Amino acid sequence: MAKERALVLGGGGSAGNAWLIGVVAGLAEAGVDVADADLVVGTSAGATAAAQLGGTDAAALLADIAAAVVPPRRSPSAGPVVDHPERTGRIIAAASGPADMRRRLGEAALELDDDGSWSARWREIVAGRLPSSSWASRRTLVTAVDARTGAPVVLDRDSGVDLVDAVAASTSSGAPYRIGEGRYLDGGYRRNENADLAAGHDRVLVLSPLGGRTRTPLAWGQHLAAQVEELRAAGSRVVTVLPDAASLAAFGSNLMDPATRPPAARAGREQGLAVADEVGDLWR
Repeated sequence: MAKERALVLGGGGSAGNAWLIGVVAGLAEAGVDVADADLVVGTSAGATAAAQLGGTDAAALLADIAAAVVPPRRSPSAGPVVDHPERTGRIIAAASGPADMRRRLGEAALELDDDGSWSARWREIVAGRLPSSSWASRRTLVTAVDARTGAPVVLDRDSGVDLVDAVAASTSSGAPYRIGEGRYLDGGYRRNENADLAAGHDRVLVLSPLGGRTRTPLAWGQHLAAQVEELRAAGSRVVTVLPDAASLAAFGSNLMDPATRPPAARAGREQGLAVADEVGDLWR
């Protein structure tokens, strides 16, 4: 069976997740249903979006975001509050390459590991965000990193990990998330959007809330442009959608702030409507 269409959903916090839902909803409203992809790749906030779109339609998810009352709040922390962006930035700067970075990040995360109470709380939060706890029938890949080894991890319905745990692992950017004896970190440390997992598909649509940016040196090839170049060199047609000026304004200065979700989703919908012709040329 031919590998035809792949949808890649990148990370970007609460705002990024809402923007992804808005873009997919706007595209569907314009007659381009990208949620019917043969493969969906989800990373971090994109893993949440992939699971959400596997359980219900984008219009319903968009309506839920618009109706929700979400005051600003912090994600649950393990012990004392830690500035994770500053902490991980120092680790990335000291690393010699992607594998060394993942190993160092894993070692540092394990120092924050607790008795499992944080993972239990995080799992409950993640489960509350998903319309279904079951993997979708279509092929869905969720990315993570093994904190104990630094090895990249790709989870799917055949991996023996349930959907809620897979999404919780992919969105764990601070303390490591526990699955049995395993410990896992955010899938964005595997490779930003992880579009390379769509290799072999004829048509690939990448939605990147972070605009293709990377915290790692460009020479490492973790950034979206490098992934797109690889896909195109292998024969895939690729379209990327990055946040426009209105979407960036809706994100504000803190992508993790849940209060950004309604404006980010609305901006995403408008952008989805605006790019529907370009995406439709790829998708149909």
